[in-house]
Amino acid sequence: MSSVSPESSIPSSVPSAVPDKPLPVVRLRVPTEEDAYAWHRVFDDPEVMEFHGGRSAEVSVYEELTARQRRHDAEHGFCFWTMLDENDEVIGFTGAQPWPLDDWGPAGEVEIGWRLGRAHWGRGYATAAARATLDRVRAKGLDHVVAMVHPDNTRSLAVTERLGMTLSRTYESRVSGMEVPCFRLELGASGPSGD
Repeated sequence: MSSVSPESSIPSSVPSAVPDKPLPVVRLRVPTEEDAYAWHRVFDDPEVMEFHGGRSAEVSVYEELTARQRRHDAEHGFCFWTMLDENDEVIGFTGAQPWPLDDWGPAGEVEIGWRLGRAHWGRGYATAAARATLDRVRAKGLDHVVAMVHPDNTRSLAVTERLGMTLSRTYESRVSGMEVPCFRLELGASGPSGD
């Protein structure tokens, strides 16, 4: 983990940026039991897992995660959806879920997030899928969302910037002591996804 301070690498206020190129087509679906294996396959890469524990997770972790997401969808109408590219290939996940901890981080908030297989980085998939997520949670009546992002994860920080999120506060990690930024986005009637 780096000792870079959040202030030096994270803008306190970021404008809603327009991407330089058209965003790809993505499709989102509630994860199936089989998606646990697909998520395991696309995330089985040290670069993908760098900010998520640093190592690959067992299939059982993804079995539990996809089952939890199906419950979230049934209870809330949103979850971390399986992300499919224009060829219907599973390339990652994106979506929203209630923040899972009561004693650390943005307790009581709904967090958006994304994770993408390495082969699909740099092509706009995460931004396209995150914008679709914003449309879906806005339709469910949410008035704002948050995103917790590792301060060294420049790719995810760039997605928060493209979404128009602003730094709300930081939380000190109980594991590393690092300040982890929490971004917030107000979801008005027309948001950043109204391209």
